[in-house]
Amino acid sequence: MRWIEIIKLRSAGKAPEPLKRLLSEKTRHDQKGLLEIKIYRHAEWETDWTIHLHWESEQPEKNGSALGLHLSQALKEFGLIDHSKWIEQC
Repeated sequence: MRWIEIIKLRSAGKAPEPLKRLLSEKTRHDQKGLLEIKIYRHAEWETDWTIHLHWESEQPEKNGSALGLHLSQALKEFGLIDHSKWIEQC
């Protein structure tokens, strides 16, 4: 089964360089079932970011992957976090 974790960050206006460094450091993990990681910034608001963790496994992790939970916790210092899981249907 393919599934995705989406971590949304609405930053509190902190400098983007520390955020970019944190994201590049935290996303260098080889984890079983992790297919790819994509990082996006909102087209108009430089304070809004999303991280998409693409997975393939028998079932999605109940509360999110260890990597997703770790990223969510680490990003809290930059602003508000929303962490969700989605299952691919097609």
